[in-house]
Amino acid sequence: MKTSALPIVSSCQSPGLAPSFEQTLAFHHLLPLKAHLISILQVNIGKVCNQTCHHCHVNAGPQRTESMSKDTMDQVLDVLDRTPQITTVDITGGAPEMNPYFEYLVEQCRARGRKVIDRCNLTVFYVKGKARLPRFLADHQVDIIASLPCYEEGNVNQQRGKGVFDRSIMALQSLNSLGYGKEGTGLVLDLVYNPLGPVLPPPQAELEQDFKEELGQRYGIQFNRLYTITNMPISRFRDDLAEAGQLEHYYTLLLNHFNPSAVDGLMCRSLLSVGWDGRLYDCDFNQMLDLPVQTETQEWIHQFDLTLLEHRHIVVGPHCFGCTAGAGSSCGGALT
Repeated sequence: MKTSALPIVSSCQSPGLAPSFEQTLAFHHLLPLKAHLISILQVNIGKVCNQTCHHCHVNAGPQRTESMSKDTMDQVLDVLDRTPQITTVDITGGAPEMNPYFEYLVEQCRARGRKVIDRCNLTVFYVKGKARLPRFLADHQVDIIASLPCYEEGNVNQQRGKGVFDRSIMALQSLNSLGYGKEGTGLVLDLVYNPLGPVLPPPQAELEQDFKEELGQRYGIQFNRLYTITNMPISRFRDDLAEAGQLEHYYTLLLNHFNPSAVDGLMCRSLLSVGWDGRLYDCDFNQMLDLPVQTETQEWIHQFDLTLLEHRHIVVGPHCFGCTAGAGSSCGGALT
């Protein structure tokens, strides 16, 4: 969906002449951009991953060492004890399961009655010592949001690495055998689609139907929802765009497809992101750009004050066009 209110920006136009995200919000009378509640705590528990994906905004991989300590996790749990308004803990990484205290955090969050989401790359189940994870997740009724950028083997392996597709299919079949993705079990299995290159995702509902038909017919796989997420011009994906000479073109694409209707549902308005070291951010993307929350006295998890944080001003930048282009994009998929 394009907006006709702002002038279309040519890909040959200087980035300095293009309107900033704040200017674009102001044009549509959408400033100030503020949080209106905190119902989701998204906790990035490390950048260690068993994969090295081209689109990864975290720049995660096997050589990363950043990992949340148990002490920092306990500070997260203390916030949950004091803040019943936070109903969901969204655990991400890297591969969050690579953190040695992943299971501890899940158990403690579930013991506090919180919904827990595990953002899983699926192949982590085949890392040595991780074979019990599917059963653990099922036993604790953890919602799984799993990465699967396509139902075609070549596209997945191109984006995520050789052999990833086959292991992902086996992992999904294993989760199905435990009841994940099946009606009436309460075990939620959602998939995430990222475009292969510098393009916007297709309509979410249509692609979900395609995925269900193809995965069902080819592999007998069932799942609940498909989320389409726009690739963010951050970290590894940004570097790939720059190397290919497509970075400015991609920013222009996002800007020209700005959708003001997506702003109200932006995830930063109801979510707070916690870094592996306990620092607070408006979203996981700001975290990777080292843009902490604007409230300086509340910059760390041990300083958490709901009153000050739930109506904070959101820190924005050019990357925010990625969340407001087309149908919009968030950790929960399309926004409009």
